[in-house]
Amino acid sequence: MRAALTRPASRFALRVADAMGELRAAAPTTLQVNVGKRCNQACRHCHVDASPTRTEVMPDEVVEACLDVLRRNPELDTLDITGGAPELHPRFREMVARGRAMGRKVMVRHNLTIQQEPGFADLPAFFAGQGVEVVSSLPHYTEEATDRQRGRGVFARSIEALRALNAAGYGRDGVLVLSLVSNPVGAFLPPPQADLERDTRAWLLSHHGIVFDRLFTITNMPIARFAAWLERAGNYDAYMARLEAAFNPATLPGLMCRGLVSVGYDGRLYDCDFNQMLELGLESDRAATIHEFDLHRLAGRRVRTGEHCFGCTAGAGSSCGGALA
Repeated sequence: MRAALTRPASRFALRVADAMGELRAAAPTTLQVNVGKRCNQACRHCHVDASPTRTEVMPDEVVEACLDVLRRNPELDTLDITGGAPELHPRFREMVARGRAMGRKVMVRHNLTIQQEPGFADLPAFFAGQGVEVVSSLPHYTEEATDRQRGRGVFARSIEALRALNAAGYGRDGVLVLSLVSNPVGAFLPPPQADLERDTRAWLLSHHGIVFDRLFTITNMPIARFAAWLERAGNYDAYMARLEAAFNPATLPGLMCRGLVSVGYDGRLYDCDFNQMLELGLESDRAATIHEFDLHRLAGRRVRTGEHCFGCTAGAGSSCGGALA
């Protein structure tokens, strides 16, 4: 029986209702912190709409509140730091070090090319010293496809950065974990994750001497800069139809919104990073900001959804940790 909905039902909500009732979160285990929209790049697919011209940066009081929430809630075993380019935040290294000092797993969404900016060449050594898990975007293992999405010369700079991470010990023995993230260069779904990981591993090793631990596939989300590109190309409706047609209920239990809480640079709380970019905050009966964080009230919360959520449930699914089914 379809669950009763207290607000007008989107097509996505109706599909979820048929499959499992309402989409509700489990107890959060990850605090995902977006420290701002500043970035050294302006990628075509970016759902954050980040660029070098953005000025939004997490203020000190929000940084301290995030770290205090982590300290008070040992159930949050992972600190996931993202941006923009999170390394551009003036307190980035402090956040990493304090998270690790609390015994938490710290993941950094690292765009690789930031290493070539002045003052950032030592990032691989810093990451290794702190035992950080590095998650880096590489849309494709070929230069042409990657540069088409991220800008001319980005692939070559990314290869240089990957070599530096390998030299620091990443991707070699499973201790210092290096994960790559691939998303399609266009308006279509990712290929099977295992197949792309196999092909990427073979190509990067044979052509560039690069090794890594795992590869995640992520579907391009129909929001922000990618949505604008779809509109200009006249492909938005067709892409949405493709995502909806590929809806897979087997992806629902593993959706990232069920196991994390996303914190915006201004301290507001969201079910996921994508909702954050659409300014879809938590349901009104839940904490609105990091200053009101209550882990027990956040467990079991109803997740806010919209048509963009078809991006996470299409095909094998998509999340910050890759395919779901």
